[in-house]
Amino acid sequence: MSPTGEPVPSAHGLAEDLRISIARLSRRLRTLRPVPAAGAGAPGPLSLTQFAALAALERHRSMTPRELADHEKVQPPSMTRVIAFLEGRGLVERSPHPTDGRQVMLSATAAGRDLLAEERRRKEAWLSQRLGELTPDERAILREAAPILDKLSQA
Repeated sequence: MSPTGEPVPSAHGLAEDLRISIARLSRRLRTLRPVPAAGAGAPGPLSLTQFAALAALERHRSMTPRELADHEKVQPPSMTRVIAFLEGRGLVERSPHPTDGRQVMLSATAAGRDLLAEERRRKEAWLSQRLGELTPDERAILREAAPILDKLSQA
């Protein structure tokens, strides 16, 4: 029994409950992405793969295209298309590799970092509002669960 007197779910039951809840939350956060601008040729929002690649470059400061592909677990030709798109939007820039003249380093531009910050701000504002609707006890439980969820994501 849990401290509240309810039965403790099995690992399998908890896995199912978490999978469903996390998928719903993730889907809801994805809906907060910017709507594409109107008009032909207007750039739309980044795909999840493009956004993840840009975020990885911001987090790691700079990476080779191969390191980025490996990090994001995609094939190099697919990452080449992602990089070309991001570079075309002015979100990523190339610079010479410090020790290998055959390679380049990729990094997020100021515009790329600004775009990431705005998307994070929008999602955190929505999440903060939803958290504000919970009881203090519910928020305390989530505060304790956050590092555990992070640990699961690193496995």
